[in-house]
Amino acid sequence: MTDHAEAGGPVGSSTGSELSQNLRSGLDPGLEVMEDAAAVSTPKDSARLNLGAASWSLYEGARDPYVILIVIYVFYPYFATAVVGDPVKGQTLVANIAMISGLCVAFTGPLLGASIDKIGRRKPLLILMTALMLPLLVGLWWIKPGPGGLGLGVSSVMLGLLGLVFAYSELLHNSMLTRAATPKQAPYASGLALSLGNFFSVFMLVFVLWAFALPGKVDWSFIPRHPLFGLDPLKHETDRIVGPVVAVCLAVLAIPIFLFTPDAPRSQIGLAKALGQGWQGLKATFRTLKGHRSAAVFLGSRMLYTDGMTALLVFTGVYAAGVMHWHTLELLAYGVMLSIFAVIGGQVGARLDAHLGSRRAVQIEILAAACGLFLLLGMGVDKIVFVPYDTAAHAPLWHGPIYRTLPEVIFLVIGCCNAVFVTAQYASSRTFLTRLAPAGQSASFFGLYALSGTVTVWLGSALVRIFTGVFKSQQAGFLPIALLLLLGFIGMLFVKHDGKEGTV
Repeated sequence: MTDHAEAGGPVGSSTGSELSQNLRSGLDPGLEVMEDAAAVSTPKDSARLNLGAASWSLYEGARDPYVILIVIYVFYPYFATAVVGDPVKGQTLVANIAMISGLCVAFTGPLLGASIDKIGRRKPLLILMTALMLPLLVGLWWIKPGPGGLGLGVSSVMLGLLGLVFAYSELLHNSMLTRAATPKQAPYASGLALSLGNFFSVFMLVFVLWAFALPGKVDWSFIPRHPLFGLDPLKHETDRIVGPVVAVCLAVLAIPIFLFTPDAPRSQIGLAKALGQGWQGLKATFRTLKGHRSAAVFLGSRMLYTDGMTALLVFTGVYAAGVMHWHTLELLAYGVMLSIFAVIGGQVGARLDAHLGSRRAVQIEILAAACGLFLLLGMGVDKIVFVPYDTAAHAPLWHGPIYRTLPEVIFLVIGCCNAVFVTAQYASSRTFLTRLAPAGQSASFFGLYALSGTVTVWLGSALVRIFTGVFKSQQAGFLPIALLLLLGFIGMLFVKHDGKEGTV
């Protein structure tokens, strides 16, 4: 019997469904959490999280600032513009890094996810992944423009390795949930993890704003007069410091999971046999789709539009830095506001699901994100939605430190709207599968859902790289994202199930 069965989770009636469940929980325990939450009515006393479950949730808060500060809003945009020295070449290089690390994840992640329950103990591997991330994060301090810094080749390898190791840490962390919490506690542990991830990400954004970006830019009493630790903005030290800052956050907040969260027992199965059984699980998972056309079309469509949504998120900071000439201060404030609107997106997705059904909700969210992307393509420091705008002929909207022109404010509004619908899409897609999955086969279908979000994770980055490089334009680099969204939307038109609760 699998670890899931011992923990009281749902168990399939055959070896194939057990292996499919292992894949599902290894790649994304939140899917299992949703299934459990739907099936279990939780009394207040049983919902209390023990120290091990809370420590598991805290690790999400340790990891997520990497995505927000390094990938999206601060370091990658700095790397693309200041280190590479050309926004177009920078976007091409960042896309190349994301594509290569995404390919590595696509080729190895699903098999590792399918094999993880057979391998046994997760903590040694998770400690290794965390330990590898720390020096890589600290090493970002030495990525700087000019001959004094690490070269572009070494820098690219470091950033690519960070992305790969982060993905593995995510997979291992996810797979520990069934040991960290009981089935009744799992929805609360997962929800707490998401909340802590958002909280610490926004907290770190605000801290970097207060400590490094705003000092010297504003004369506000609660802001230090100069960046902390004597950092010099002219040497981009206020940009480079985010690597060590994220490393400290990860090192401190990761400690409890290794001390208090239960681990799976040592496995008696060798690595080669575990991987072989994982491969059989992958094949069994794909066989689940036979006879379920709507689910198959939905999962295929999701691979396309989710890849587009992910690329839109990953490259939004790099795009804003190049097109709007924004620097760390503007990008940090942008990140804070988009994070706030992303929370609203979860509620928007829920309301659209309830009133229109999940299929229609997903279609609306894809179209809204595509419209937002089209508007972004027409924005610049001297234009508003493709219409030229002379900023010199217009007085500043205000005399604050950021967003003083109308194009900047409109770009900000579009970005916030995109955050709402991208987040809503993730929520609606997950809900849709709960209504598509046949009774008794939820585990296998959730395994396919997790897999569909992994195997093409490289595609959006690859297309951005190709189009940016060929057309020498950041705007052109975003065109294939629109294509992925459009293809995903077209695919959703062929899904027959309306995704309304109670329909078949």
